[in-house]
Amino acid sequence: MQPILLSLITYLPLAGAVAAFLCPGQGPERDRTARWLGLWTTLLTFGLSVLMWVGFDPSQPGLQFETRLRWLSDYGISYHTGVDGISLVFILLTAFLTPLALGAGWRSVQTQGRDFVAAMLLLETALFGLFSAQDLVLFYVFYEATLIPGCLMIGIWGGAKRVWASLQFFLFTFGGSLFMLVGLITMWLHAGTTDIPALMHAGFSHSLQGWLLLAFLLAFGVKLPLFPLHAWLPDAYTEAPTPASAMLSGVLSKTGAYGLLRFGVLMFPDAVRQFAPYVLALGVVAILYAAFVAFAQTDMKRLIAYSSFSHMGMIAVGLFTLTAEGIDGAIFQMLSHGVVIAALFFCVAAVAWRAETHEIDALGGVARQMPVLALLAMLFTMANVGLPGTGAFVGELLVLMGAVHVSIWVALLAGGTMIMGAVYMLSLYRRVLFGSVRGTVGLLRDLTVGELAVLVPLAVVTLWMGVHPGTFTRIFDPMIMQAVHANAVNVASSTLHDPVLHLASR
Repeated sequence: MQPILLSLITYLPLAGAVAAFLCPGQGPERDRTARWLGLWTTLLTFGLSVLMWVGFDPSQPGLQFETRLRWLSDYGISYHTGVDGISLVFILLTAFLTPLALGAGWRSVQTQGRDFVAAMLLLETALFGLFSAQDLVLFYVFYEATLIPGCLMIGIWGGAKRVWASLQFFLFTFGGSLFMLVGLITMWLHAGTTDIPALMHAGFSHSLQGWLLLAFLLAFGVKLPLFPLHAWLPDAYTEAPTPASAMLSGVLSKTGAYGLLRFGVLMFPDAVRQFAPYVLALGVVAILYAAFVAFAQTDMKRLIAYSSFSHMGMIAVGLFTLTAEGIDGAIFQMLSHGVVIAALFFCVAAVAWRAETHEIDALGGVARQMPVLALLAMLFTMANVGLPGTGAFVGELLVLMGAVHVSIWVALLAGGTMIMGAVYMLSLYRRVLFGSVRGTVGLLRDLTVGELAVLVPLAVVTLWMGVHPGTFTRIFDPMIMQAVHANAVNVASSTLHDPVLHLASR
């Protein structure tokens, strides 16, 4: 039953996409049928992912819910899937956000609703396949597959500059993937297989590890994004329709961090110690640069986009502290950020859809007309800042604990995201929600039942992650601890005592 469950979770959305695309009828009736079909498919998929979560044993080493089928076996390539603690939490995040994104687009995506549902379900299947793939070729196929629905959603249902934003997203992502393909072929030539567990023990030379890590840094640094590979992000997040913005920032950007963890920190321990100081520097630059740029934004969605970029810099810092605390914090921050950033995009969309503008200066006094939205937006704003009691605080705290092992200056500069984030997020909140009523704001009405059904679960999970973080850390922490200790055993004692390249253990 275990392998079948993972396959059901992965391919049920694909079946739903085909069914939605083949929906009978014409026009609005067909779109409505497709929307309901898509929503129930994603809800069923989420239920199955929760069932997998319940059946997962964190104390058991190795992969669970594993499937291995012959594919290109003569070339050392197979269809190999399975989940460990790291994969599982990202599958849960994807399954949780997708039905909410579909619900958020119920009114905002008003044309070609059937095609939009099909694209969203295709993206969900590609993400599930990516997070569960245990063969590098299979991972590459699913990684590239996320590009197709992502570009379509931006280019067809996006804003005025959607074509340019979609083109940027495609060129940056596809260009970065070429480096991954070169690295993949190099590893296959060396090891004779693309099986990820086998590659973990392939014993690549020190110099080869360096070149492979550089290739994967360029590939995944685009999706993260890592400074200065971020040029596609502001336009893509701003021009994409709200459901796509939520999936791009909430899950798709996490594939970059997931790849850096899998094919960097865990696979190339020797090279990653050499690259760590440089990636830490780029992460700190991303945190500070994005925060300063966010101050100057006049568009709500664009400000949230730069906020996301700043927080992804914090995640890069956590991963390359090479400590158990830092990596745990980075993973937890990815989960928390995925929930909070999606919620912020939904809140912005609720106001912008009614007021017909994203411009901050055109709004004011929204809280008088939409008090429920104001309450929920305050929660998500505080979570984005890292207020204790929310999931973001736990993630940032763990990252900073890991950063202290590396350098007190890295910890201080990385912690600047909490202070600077508070300034631009509270400024946004004050200008939009309070002050004098402007324009058509006086005609706005509060959240509908459907909008509450999208935002309330996000609020509950945000608080749950802040109050009971162990619910999630117990899933992936054992594997991270095992990996960090294994790497520590394999390094020379002189490296262990280096303050920059230190691999700390608890």
